Amino acid sequence: MTTVYLKSHKEESLKRFHPWVFSGAIARVVLDASHKASAPEEGELVCVRSSAGEVLGVGHWQVGSIAVRILAFGVEHLPDDFWNERIRAAYRMREALGLVRCNKDNDTYRLVHGEGDWLPGLIVDVYADMAVVQAHSVGMHVCRRAVAKAIVEEVPQVKGVYYKSDDTLPFKAPVEGEKTGWLRSGGVPNSDEFWSLENGLSFRIDWLRGQKTGFFIDQRENRALVERYANGKEVLNMFCYTGGFSLYALRGGAKSVDSVDVSQKAIDLVNVNVARNFPDATNHTAVTADAFDYLSAQRAKGTTYDLIILDPPAFAKHRDAVRNALRGYQRINAKAIEMIRPGGILFTFSCSQAVDKEAFRLAVFSAAAQVGRKVRILHQLHQPQDHPINIYHPEGEYLKGLVLYVE
Repeated sequence: MTTVYLKSHKEESLKRFHPWVFSGAIARVVLDASHKASAPEEGELVCVRSSAGEVLGVGHWQVGSIAVRILAFGVEHLPDDFWNERIRAAYRMREALGLVRCNKDNDTYRLVHGEGDWLPGLIVDVYADMAVVQAHSVGMHVCRRAVAKAIVEEVPQVKGVYYKSDDTLPFKAPVEGEKTGWLRSGGVPNSDEFWSLENGLSFRIDWLRGQKTGFFIDQRENRALVERYANGKEVLNMFCYTGGFSLYALRGGAKSVDSVDVSQKAIDLVNVNVARNFPDATNHTAVTADAFDYLSAQRAKGTTYDLIILDPPAFAKHRDAVRNALRGYQRINAKAIEMIRPGGILFTFSCSQAVDKEAFRLAVFSAAAQVGRKVRILHQLHQPQDHPINIYHPEGEYLKGLVLYVE
């Protein structure tokens, strides 16, 4: 196996179980004798050692600032049952959380959350009897079939495994094989006919054409909180995607719900989901529109709401974009705060990993100050338990949310 030697004193983070080796920490790379190239292949397994030769762990080699993602610490080779053991441990944790088997109202959960489950670069979401796998590294792409085999063997209800990594693998990475397609079909219906349950509500999961794996599971707990506040309120759900927050608001007794998204496909799915769960509903309206344009137009008309949800896509996907992202968060929150009736509620979120919770909170504070409204924080929200944060990898905390009371 190719061996990566670190510079002196650069092994401390690995000894604290942080799973990343940065390129600047590497002193030299000794290639396996079978190599014909002058550098490791992206995605291959390498052994990482300290400058003194101490074995630190095994991980996937990749091109970029993060050069190695550690899979197992303190070993030279992965054990034979590595994938089954990791998937089994991840499943047991979700079982302990009450998300599987014993919960008849919910068959939707995240099975693997990258570094949070000691599997950096891998995401696995489960919908009823199928799993959707996403690789965020070439190494996980190379191991996709071993991952699928372990999922089917260790997760009792899963029959099919679909691979969807066309938008998540590193740009221009030398990837061999398909980036999308069935790894295990298992007789699962196609995405036009597939439904999954979340807390008793049915959602059509379009893993083929939808964003991420087809649904944003990370907002499950926060959607339930919206339901608690929705009774009798006129609700606006911006960046609604397939209508998760909208359905919870309707079930919570909202007077009316307006769902807005720039994607017509998303709006079509919102209407399908509302019709499935509330076939007689007359208090829901779905609109295809740009968020900023819609808020500006409604503000000009004098439209106001009792409860607004802002759950935009990531405004900053890397640190170079943080400044512009914070301006975007300030701008969209200012528009929303202007449209909240006195005594109303704003749910506002950031899923940008590069934007920390303090910076996001400051952007929302600046928006409130700009508008001149009195605002109080009722809740500080985050990702749910099946999106765990590895205590040795704080970078895994990506979802930030605030629930605000606006006077």
